Amino acid sequence: MQPLGIRMAVGAQPGALGLILGESIVLTVLGIMVGVPCALAATRLIAHLLYGVAPGDPLTFAAAGATLLAVGAMAGYWPARRAAKIDPMAALRCE
Repeated sequence: MQPLGIRMAVGAQPGALGLILGESIVLTVLGIMVGVPCALAATRLIAHLLYGVAPGDPLTFAAAGATLLAVGAMAGYWPARRAAKIDPMAALRCE
């Protein structure tokens, strides 16, 4: 991934913030897609330790997925916003 300041210096629009945010959301969704089957398999191993929750409770998996998606979006947004504020000429001088 190229630094956002350099992309802006060569003509990219300041709206490129969405590109970085989109990458972080795609990675988060891929992680959730890999993690859900692994978690379903793991719940079978620890089913005797769960109290008051079914091993394959869809509401629990949906809440965990939504929480992970929100955290992934925030983790991509904060650095992207900070990178968007960098002066393009300062970014070129550093590289």
